[in-house]
Amino acid sequence: MDTSATVAGAVGPLAVDTVQVTGASLTGTGAERVVVEARFEAHSRSKVEVVLSGLPDAVIRESRERLLSALRAGGLGLSSGRLLLNLVPASQPKSGQVLDLPLVLAAAGAAGHLPAAAFEGALFLGEVGIDGSLHAVPGGLAAGLAARAAGLGDLYAPSATAAEAACLPDLRAFGVDHLSQIVTHLTDAERSLVPLAAPQLTTPAPRTPQLDAVCGHATAKRALAIAAAGGHGVLLVGPPGAGKSLLARALTELLPAPGLEERLEITGVLSAAGRWPGGVVSTRPFRAPHHTATQAGLVGGGPGLSAGEVTLAHRGVLFLDELPEFRRDVLEGLRLPLERGVVLLSRAGRQAEHPAHFQLAAAMNPCPCGYRGHPRIVCRCSPTAVRRYQGRISGPLLDRIDLRLELAPPGLEELAGTAEDRRACGPAGEDLARAVREAVARRERRGQAVANSDLSGDALDQLAPLTGAVRQLLRRASEQRDLSARAIQALRRVARTIADLEGAEIPSEEHIAQALALRVELAS
Repeated sequence: MDTSATVAGAVGPLAVDTVQVTGASLTGTGAERVVVEARFEAHSRSKVEVVLSGLPDAVIRESRERLLSALRAGGLGLSSGRLLLNLVPASQPKSGQVLDLPLVLAAAGAAGHLPAAAFEGALFLGEVGIDGSLHAVPGGLAAGLAARAAGLGDLYAPSATAAEAACLPDLRAFGVDHLSQIVTHLTDAERSLVPLAAPQLTTPAPRTPQLDAVCGHATAKRALAIAAAGGHGVLLVGPPGAGKSLLARALTELLPAPGLEERLEITGVLSAAGRWPGGVVSTRPFRAPHHTATQAGLVGGGPGLSAGEVTLAHRGVLFLDELPEFRRDVLEGLRLPLERGVVLLSRAGRQAEHPAHFQLAAAMNPCPCGYRGHPRIVCRCSPTAVRRYQGRISGPLLDRIDLRLELAPPGLEELAGTAEDRRACGPAGEDLARAVREAVARRERRGQAVANSDLSGDALDQLAPLTGAVRQLLRRASEQRDLSARAIQALRRVARTIADLEGAEIPSEEHIAQALALRVELAS
């Protein structure tokens, strides 16, 4: 494939040594540092030849003529010669128009228009038009995080893109609208551009959960509080109209507010995926894909190894309604993300690792018609049809959901009652949210850095020891239910969360019993 471009006529200074300019390339939900190396070799022929290497994609390759036009528009034209541009690391594929600005600046530096020292300690990104204007690109915050990790103190980008990076406390972000502005800034001893002001990141006020709008279901509401306090997944099984979707959507409001680093993580994921919300997010994401979603749509993938719903739900809730209606292979793709909190995608020699530390909330009917066990409506499904329907969810996936409970439909008294009547049927949403915040505070006071759902075996031995009574109860439950090793450890983690909600030092036999009651087996 031809990697050179020829442009007639240009006048400029003589060649200088190799120039290096730092940029970034988006990789799924993050950005990786890329160094643009440039060298200009003058010759007598009346043309400029551009040679680009370092695994650029089609978007970068076709930008060569456009960038030379931008240089001429900014008074930075090149004399006849050969411009060599190399993207480092050479073995890593680079994609996107975010490398336009570092490519242009590297070319200008190699031609002697800009001093090589002007590019030190800074990262540049942005799309450049043929008239030298700069256009916003996604991934400003992700590039800022990459710059901070590389020890760079400055970031130059189009204003809207730089506004994302301005959220980082250890980085100066400069908004630039035209190539001439950044050239003037880099050649001016007093540096004409002023860093963008960092936005005020206030702690969001706790939201009032909408659980009070759900009729009854006191046990389910407490289960949601346990899920929110410990980071546990939850599966709600019940007939249509039982309130499964309302309860699952209320889980996000019970979760503790994200801290600063978590908010930056969430915003960085959205930014790199082209979904920047216009500032640093203050709430956790809630994603509810339709059951027709493909594996690439749910887990991620495709030609660009793009992020899926599990990554867009990072640090938030992924709600899967009508769980058995999802394709079996799509659901099986959730097993490793639930276990490890990341998604590793591979395609034709390329790999991308996306964060996927989400909390799963799922809902399903007990049978194909939906009315198995309903007190008033007769189920029309045969036992074989019920087993086939519930068998769409594999045992390994079901084993990774810590909380599973069945819901009965609300009665007429609950539906026709007043708001006060509904609140009397179960714990108030504000009380549950307060209990969750207190449980999380207890966990943080004992120096625990991860949620209870992520506790390792060694940490469980310390925080949820198997005392005599607890050991006996777990042994009996394991024999009666044929529990797996994963299920036993999950019960201990849930019991640790229940103990936190109740202010207990270590889980007791009663806490294990509650955990067992909230892990019902699907009826066959």
